[in-house]
Amino acid sequence: MGRGTGELGRAERLPVLFLFLLSLFCPALCEQIRYRIPEEMPKGSVVGNLATDLGFSVQELPTRKLRVSSEKPYFTVSAESGELLVSSRLDREEICGKKPACALEFEAVAENPLNFYHVNVEIEDINDHTPKFTQNSFELQISESAQPGTRFILEVAEDADIGLNSLQKYKLSLNPSFSLIIKEKQDGSKYPELALEKTLDREQQSYHRLVLTALDGGNPPLSGTTELRIQVTDANDNPPVFNRDVYRVSLRENVPPGTTVLQVSATDQDEGINSEITYSFYRTGQIFSLNSKSGEITTQKKLDFEETKEYSMVVEGRDGGGLVAQCTVEINIQDENDNSPEVTFHSLLEMILENAVPGTLIALIKIHDQDSGENGEVNCQLQGEVPFKIISSSKNSYKLVTDGTLDREQTPEYNVTITATDRGKPPLSSSISVILHIRDVNDNAPVFHQASYLVSVPENNPPGASIAQVCASDLDLGLNGQVSYSIMASDLEPLALASYVSMSAQSGVVFAQRAFDYEQLRTFELTLQARDQGSPALSANVSLRVLVGDRNDNAPRVLYPALGPDGSALFDMVPRAAEPGYLVTKVVAVDADSGHNAWLSYHVLHASEPGLFSLGLRTGEVRTARALGDRDAVRQRLLVAVRDGGQPPLSATATLHLVFADSLQEVLPDITDRPDPSDLEAELQFYLVVALALISVLFLLAVILAIALRLRRSSSPAAWSCFQPGLCVKSGPVVPPNYSEGTLPYSYNLCVAHTGKTEFNFLKCSEQLSSEQDILCGDSSGALFPLCNSSELTSHQQAPPNTDWRFSQAQRPGTSGSQNGDDTGTWPNNQFDTEMLQAMILASASEAADGSSTLGGGAGTMGLSARYGPQFTLQHVPDYRQNVYIPGSNATLTNAAGKRDGKAPAGGNGNKKKSGKKEKK
Repeated sequence: MGRGTGELGRAERLPVLFLFLLSLFCPALCEQIRYRIPEEMPKGSVVGNLATDLGFSVQELPTRKLRVSSEKPYFTVSAESGELLVSSRLDREEICGKKPACALEFEAVAENPLNFYHVNVEIEDINDHTPKFTQNSFELQISESAQPGTRFILEVAEDADIGLNSLQKYKLSLNPSFSLIIKEKQDGSKYPELALEKTLDREQQSYHRLVLTALDGGNPPLSGTTELRIQVTDANDNPPVFNRDVYRVSLRENVPPGTTVLQVSATDQDEGINSEITYSFYRTGQIFSLNSKSGEITTQKKLDFEETKEYSMVVEGRDGGGLVAQCTVEINIQDENDNSPEVTFHSLLEMILENAVPGTLIALIKIHDQDSGENGEVNCQLQGEVPFKIISSSKNSYKLVTDGTLDREQTPEYNVTITATDRGKPPLSSSISVILHIRDVNDNAPVFHQASYLVSVPENNPPGASIAQVCASDLDLGLNGQVSYSIMASDLEPLALASYVSMSAQSGVVFAQRAFDYEQLRTFELTLQARDQGSPALSANVSLRVLVGDRNDNAPRVLYPALGPDGSALFDMVPRAAEPGYLVTKVVAVDADSGHNAWLSYHVLHASEPGLFSLGLRTGEVRTARALGDRDAVRQRLLVAVRDGGQPPLSATATLHLVFADSLQEVLPDITDRPDPSDLEAELQFYLVVALALISVLFLLAVILAIALRLRRSSSPAAWSCFQPGLCVKSGPVVPPNYSEGTLPYSYNLCVAHTGKTEFNFLKCSEQLSSEQDILCGDSSGALFPLCNSSELTSHQQAPPNTDWRFSQAQRPGTSGSQNGDDTGTWPNNQFDTEMLQAMILASASEAADGSSTLGGGAGTMGLSARYGPQFTLQHVPDYRQNVYIPGSNATLTNAAGKRDGKAPAGGNGNKKKSGKKEKK
């Protein structure tokens, strides 16, 4: 078969020198790989090694994933060798038709990174089509009168091949009456004409059979034949003659059906029926119609330049005698801008990472317009403001790349619209939209809803209870937005942290692992962290401050009086000549709680001799309410209850043993001659009988008095008042207190009923007492109650305190001062007042501890030596400074002077003695 068979089955690579030189001078242009192969190569034939031509090694092929991106799968790439293989039939005539040059252009796609390479495969024609006639035989009528030299256009054969393989010549079987003439059209195609060599004689031979052969230029040439059946008709002297042999016209493709194209015209010099000419197409047309009488050609269907660009037809003119004349009509179709550009996406990424750098390749865009010339030139542009742009890659190919930063949290997806517009008049355009989804990356750290957290938890909480919850949010998706919580740091001990709190990693709830104790831990701070599950993980920290609230869970603790080392009760000694208001001792107690829970009050539960002593509600000071009587026992016992201000209140009790004596020698016989328990029981029974008799008498007197008042129907409030002359008397001449002698700066008045008075009436307050007085009265049952009318009482004039005394009587705090006018007091309601109160207490206590107080007397004696004698110093009496304390703390002030002197506080010397036997409660 010559050159055609030599090229079949192999691929000849064509290096393109001008593209190589062009790439040297213009690096911005994309390199194009070109191949040339013959058509009809079998499937699996190798076109060329595409991987090698692109510079890929065999080791890179699995990761680069080289493949072909085209509309029709003519080729494929071998995954093992990178060779470009034929995957479907390559029929040049089917792909390109009659085009002189046939090339398939497509893109080779490589991944990691994504890139596109333009490939051009030129398809060479082979002689695989024989020339063919439309019919196996043709009828031709020739009059016997036809003159030699008359020509008749014959049927044209068709050959799908091009170039040398196309139709090249015709041959006619030998016949002395006819010869064959080959003519060439304007487009280069050849057609045969039958020439009459001599006059025909119908009477000799009325029918002729000739064989017409069409040959192409292949090697070897291929041929096709048809039979010419020539019938000799009777003579008609003058055949029709067309005014032109060839009619040429241009027609726009958008003309509607029925449009007149042109009109052919022929004349016949004969007369009559032999001059009547009938027009017809030599071959039946489907696109155009011909008026047989007028010769007018009109369009029958809609024209399409993209399907057929030119039409060539043969029109016959036949007269009535059977003579025929022929002419050729060539119609050139002009292109109109009637096709919009087509936009298609290739290798579109499904998801785009939001951290993709500008210039990242997203997709390959191809534009196709079926029109030609300016009507087929297309411009492509991106609609709207989106962070993308399109870059021209090659003719009618564009790349869609990123043109800015992406943020999925602001825009999770983009609706990208690409519009292609041609340059026709008017221009046509088309658009295509695609939704680009943005893939999330972990670029947002968790954010807490609050800058810091503060919670309050009451103490004694149940273990395992929830005390707080923190919440953080993350704008990312999936694992990148899934937040877990943990405790990072704390001001607690690292080993003790797990025993105090724990945290749920999913919900952010903080749980208490144990019951908190306000007295041990009042506040602590945690550093919490919220961390997402991204890679790498992002986190945020926040502080959580936990305040432990106080509850009344600690009962008051009595510091004084205390039991001796051997468990025996101590006693206090009171001078027999002690005047009313004499400071006997002081009950000192502390409470580990704070606030109202630590605000203590003192109450007398039981007294051996009711009315003999008074007790400060807030100070705990025990003072004589009256002078010692002859019938009063020398040894007295007080049962004192100390209650805090909590709800419910907690309390503690203390027993005071008081002995009236002027010296220690007087106390010893009383201790040794203490009666037996049997005598005490008998005495107690006697007192009970007497008390029962007195109650009965009082009840009768009350009944009689009520009846008398009802009958009298007159009332005199002054007559029933305790403050009538005779009901209240002065406590007797009392020497005014002399601070220089060491007595305490307190003044007390006492109001009692006349001796022998068997009736006690209620008192009426008529005037506010001074804040420096603490007045109590006792009834026959031993209860103490305050009196508020001091206008008729005799109060001694007090000497002003030393100017060095830092705080006035009204300024002294309730737990360490003696604001006797109002024992109830009011606890400060805010932190600032509480801090000032504590500072005042510490200041006055520190002065007393340093021995700088000007209460009188020598240093360290608080002025008591003048009353008790020189042997009684501060080490023989209770140290009242230990009652100065800060609420909620166990700390008390001690005798700083005694510590400086190296002396310990006295436990059993002076007037503090141990009783011989432990006393039963």
